[in-house]
Amino acid sequence: MLWSGWGDPAKAAPLPEGTAGLLRDLLGVRPAAAAPPALRALKVADPRLSGADLTALAAIVGDGNVRADAETRVRHTRGKSTPDLLRIRAGETSDAPDAVVLPGSHEEVLAVLGECAARRIAVVPFGGGTSVVGGLEPVLSEAGRTSTPHGAPAAPRGVDAFIALDLRRMDRLVEIDEVSRTAVLQPGLRAPDAEALLAERGFTLGHFPQSFEWATIGGFAAARSSGQASAGYGRFDDMVVGLTVATPEGALDLGRAPKSAAGPDLRQLVLGSEGALGVITSVTVRIRPVPEAREYEGWRFASFDAGAAALRRLAQDGPLPTVLRLSDETETMVGLADPSAIGEGASSAGCLAVLGFEGTPADVAARRAGAAEVLRDAGGEPLGAGPGEKWEHGRFNAPYLRDSLLDAGAFAETLETAAFWSDVPELYEAVRTALTGTLSEAGTPPLVMCHISHVYPSGASLYFTVVSAQGEDPVEHWARAKRAANDAIVDAGGTISHHHGVGTDHRDWYAKEIGPLGAAVLRAVKERVDPAGILNPGVLVPPAPEA
Repeated sequence: MLWSGWGDPAKAAPLPEGTAGLLRDLLGVRPAAAAPPALRALKVADPRLSGADLTALAAIVGDGNVRADAETRVRHTRGKSTPDLLRIRAGETSDAPDAVVLPGSHEEVLAVLGECAARRIAVVPFGGGTSVVGGLEPVLSEAGRTSTPHGAPAAPRGVDAFIALDLRRMDRLVEIDEVSRTAVLQPGLRAPDAEALLAERGFTLGHFPQSFEWATIGGFAAARSSGQASAGYGRFDDMVVGLTVATPEGALDLGRAPKSAAGPDLRQLVLGSEGALGVITSVTVRIRPVPEAREYEGWRFASFDAGAAALRRLAQDGPLPTVLRLSDETETMVGLADPSAIGEGASSAGCLAVLGFEGTPADVAARRAGAAEVLRDAGGEPLGAGPGEKWEHGRFNAPYLRDSLLDAGAFAETLETAAFWSDVPELYEAVRTALTGTLSEAGTPPLVMCHISHVYPSGASLYFTVVSAQGEDPVEHWARAKRAANDAIVDAGGTISHHHGVGTDHRDWYAKEIGPLGAAVLRAVKERVDPAGILNPGVLVPPAPEA
């Protein structure tokens, strides 16, 4: 993965001149003052681990699997949010791990955690490195080198160094149970490789988030990932039926049956825990046969409200497509559903809905015909297969587009939330108003786009994309706007995250969402499984109130 951007460097492409001109004329975007430094030119502080620390870790995982060279540490620094990329492009490496450790088994992970707890070394699990919410930025003690975002509590005194626990060696498809239609996968297995291994046996997960090319199975579980085909296959946490977890206090082996009434489901405690409660070392997931047919299409609605009402009818009363998403007027006008066509005037007025159907040919035909009847009745205009197929072809391209925007001097970032259907209109307006108002007041009026990408009978998610000029200090510039948007989400009844996670960026608002008692329960679990406070400190778990 590109150290200063997203994904495969060979796929990077400059913005068309027409798009660059549009950014300049509409948003006042000017070219970046300087290109990012070369990777070899970046400086990192000397590791804060002693020789004895490194030797002890190497004794567990092998000499070649403990790395403290500058390039490896830079490549494991922070995640892939726009502020993350701006900071690394500016040469800021203060959050670089002191070493990268690559375990090869559940037993090695347990041993590493035990050694780190004894030596007071923090541990940040690292999969694909795709976090966009500060999930890879631990908050160390005062002697450490990391900053303290949003007043996050530091790790206990004495925890002033951390390792990135890179799980890439744990990348196997362990077994498939074709009778139960489940598979056991290791956490470092990247999504494309998982799909390829399953396809050899005729199965699929059906999980295709925008991070698909780089994200890992363990990361999907740790962040409650949601794929673009969630209407048909469910979220990743819906797919998980079993988990093995390593903690400094021992192992958890969860999931004896698909569902159980044997007390609270501890699988749900681990799902979404973002490495703060343990390291996921295997995941048992539900799998499905590879679909025989896949068809995509586009529909136009006169307004976002009209399109949302049509999606709600399908989500509540069916027939439900496998993929169901709706762009608002601005996103449709810009053409974000087909990133390769942005700036080419590919889209017209109204709102574009994209539908996808997967299954047997007969099932696809029946659901497609039934959905068309509902959409026509709701005022939709069929656009044929073209828009849907363009979306399907380019659905993993948006992060590359963000890199191109940053190269051109623009600021581009995303955020997401979800709410019950009755709250969606207010939530949509509140977030748009917060972003537009804050950024305009700062002298950088933005383009704010939104789409519905995940639907349920009772509600839906909203995914916002923001583009503006960068301003004098783009990281703080965005931080003010993001705080305003987070406040608007909470005040309008939305959840602070539908699928990006909590990390450090959202943790204070997550505390408001779950309330003081909920936060206390989470802290109690953290204390039991991680008494030394080494697991991803500062991430997810709200701090105790000051006395």
